Amino acid sequence: MKMTKNGVAVIGIDHGYGNIKTANTITPTGVTAYETKPAFEGNILFYDNTYYKIGDVHKTYIPDKSEDKDNYICTLYGIARELSRENITEADVHIAAGLPLAWVREQRESFRRYLLKHEFAEFDFRDKHYKVHIVGCSVYPQGYTAVVDRLHEMNGVNLIADIGNGTMNVMYLNNKRANESKCWTEKLGVNTCVTMVKNAVMDKYHVVLDDVIIEEIIRRGTADIAPHILAVVTKTMEDYCNIIFDTLRKYDYNPDLMKLYVVGGGSVLVKNFADYNKDRVTLITDVCATAKGYEFLAWQSLNKE
Repeated sequence: MKMTKNGVAVIGIDHGYGNIKTANTITPTGVTAYETKPAFEGNILFYDNTYYKIGDVHKTYIPDKSEDKDNYICTLYGIARELSRENITEADVHIAAGLPLAWVREQRESFRRYLLKHEFAEFDFRDKHYKVHIVGCSVYPQGYTAVVDRLHEMNGVNLIADIGNGTMNVMYLNNKRANESKCWTEKLGVNTCVTMVKNAVMDKYHVVLDDVIIEEIIRRGTADIAPHILAVVTKTMEDYCNIIFDTLRKYDYNPDLMKLYVVGGGSVLVKNFADYNKDRVTLITDVCATAKGYEFLAWQSLNKE
């Protein structure tokens, strides 16, 4: 969260399919609604006479984020997480969010209207009552915002691969500027890798591998499971990374001619399981980098105004 000169709290929120990210927090995006307060404590938001528990599961892929009612609950949750860090319960808030570059032109305004549909919002989070006045919203191209603090080094041709849970967004930056004619979205996010791993383990050993174990292996490169199962998982994750680089080559990726920046949750997979040239590939493994970029650009713009 950044405060403008006029006292507006600018809060960047990255509405991922796997996780909802703010500049300082990350939580699985699954939202479960209850008529009564859940028995177990957790990330519980009480809004509009309904209890919402956030983070128990991941959400399903929906191409148009403004058509997903859970995204609004996740937005309030993201606001609550950032305000609670500063012990603030009442604030004017400017939301900074984003969409894949290939979708921004068509969906930017509908997503802005969606996020601005209620000017005032009151809710409870972790037994505190919040009053929020949503005074504005900016929508930026994701991926680009994750590297905004590195633009000074991006001379020549650079390729950005933003690998989230649901999609991989690919874009070219030529001399620090995004090339809007060369950006694509592939349904090739980390969830594709998770599905591949589950299928491979089931086919080989007829057991179901829990998501928690898969996520641990993605993050750490290993887990406390039988070596023969870990070997299958490792091989499958390596195969997924090969698919990622094959797809990038489909879009003319050539490490001899350009540098590659990999951002999003998939950057950790590439770090642990891919064969790549470390001199020509930069991994931005901070999964909050995109939300930080949204926040910085909106804060900068509002302060200029």
